[in-house]
Amino acid sequence: MAIYDPPHPGEFIRELYIEPSDLSIRKVAEALDVSASTLNRLLNGRSAISSEMALRLSITLGRSPESWLAMQDHYDLWQVRQKINLDAVRKIDVSAA
Repeated sequence: MAIYDPPHPGEFIRELYIEPSDLSIRKVAEALDVSASTLNRLLNGRSAISSEMALRLSITLGRSPESWLAMQDHYDLWQVRQKINLDAVRKIDVSAA
């Protein structure tokens, strides 16, 4: 089941972890062992969670790496579904091959 307009994972991180705990971006970036600019791009929705970042987030903030990647996938799929026209795409019968 598709989530309606899921937040970007960076927004989720900012609103559920950073702001409530009054953490600085620099402190979280240091814990992740990434630059503050790298984390800032993620928090502002200008970059996606990679497999590597999912592992880092899992250690630093908790949750499984798979859940971080799933969150990114849900966001990406919802964004694409808003833009793509699939009317010309059709199914083929691969069982006859």
